[in-house]
Amino acid sequence: MSSSVQVLYPATEGTHFDYDYYVNTHLKMVAEIWGPYMKTALATKGLSGGPDTPPGFHAIATLVFNDGDALKEGMSKAQPLLDDIPKFTDCQPQMLIGEVLG
Repeated sequence: MSSSVQVLYPATEGTHFDYDYYVNTHLKMVAEIWGPYMKTALATKGLSGGPDTPPGFHAIATLVFNDGDALKEGMSKAQPLLDDIPKFTDCQPQMLIGEVLG
């Protein structure tokens, strides 16, 4: 069964997010480091939280790994990705590791 990692970047007051760096540098690093272990990857830029509501997140990345073993192997190589986060945002990311249900 596929496993996933979702990284959520909260858009709290006063935080910044460099989308150019995120797309052109960080996501390329993700593909380089985790690509062999993943089925799919999707990054979404937050536009709103509903009608007349600002977005709750700058962005959310959804990374689907082949299986639990691939996730474990990928996570063992995650440090360069974690170290890169301060280069594009000063928010405190949230992470959800899970099992893909559908």
